[in-house]
Amino acid sequence: MFFQRKGRLRKEYDERLLLQMNRLKVHWQQEKQLLEKSFDPSEEVICQTKIAEAKYIFLLREAKVRKVSLMR
Repeated sequence: MFFQRKGRLRKEYDERLLLQMNRLKVHWQQEKQLLEKSFDPSEEVICQTKIAEAKYIFLLREAKVRKVSLMR
């Protein structure tokens, strides 16, 4: 009984993790493009890009630890 719930919760949170990873990847790519197109980027834009990258890398590592993949 408890193990069924654990499996269901794991699937739910794995799906949330993948959705959040996709959103952060798109956000990071947009920030990266903005930085590349900027003639003289401000410190704020550079920091936002690094933060977006760090968030995406963190979730990527978490997915690796949890052995989550898109090919389920």
